[in-house]
Amino acid sequence: MFIALLVVTFLLALATSALVARLFNGSISAIMNLITPGEMASSWRRYLHFAMCVVGVSGGVRIGQIERYITPQLHETNALSLTTDRWILEVYRTLIGTLSSIAWLLLVFFVVALVVYVIKRGLELRADRGRGDRSSPTTE
Repeated sequence: MFIALLVVTFLLALATSALVARLFNGSISAIMNLITPGEMASSWRRYLHFAMCVVGVSGGVRIGQIERYITPQLHETNALSLTTDRWILEVYRTLIGTLSSIAWLLLVFFVVALVVYVIKRGLELRADRGRGDRSSPTTE
């Protein structure tokens, strides 16, 4: 039963991560195209999708929690048994852990992307203002 739980939680976390990455693909692509040039945006987007899957699986499959089913706890002589209620609880924990981990990753990504965009936009405005000052003739 332990192996089945481990496989189910892994596959559930991986599927959830892939689904969330697919749902945010449009937003991520638009942001990457704004802040990075052409082919580089595509590479960073693929990397972010990979990172979402890794973070989602590592946040959703908590080995320490699952290990309770094969190792006796401190004050118990037997390991916990895997009942239907515990399966449901572990599936719920996997979903919440996966989504929570990905949410933090996306929050950090969007904050960093916003900072980069503001800096890039500020530099563009400064450069345009500098070109505008030089191109206008002075009349005295």
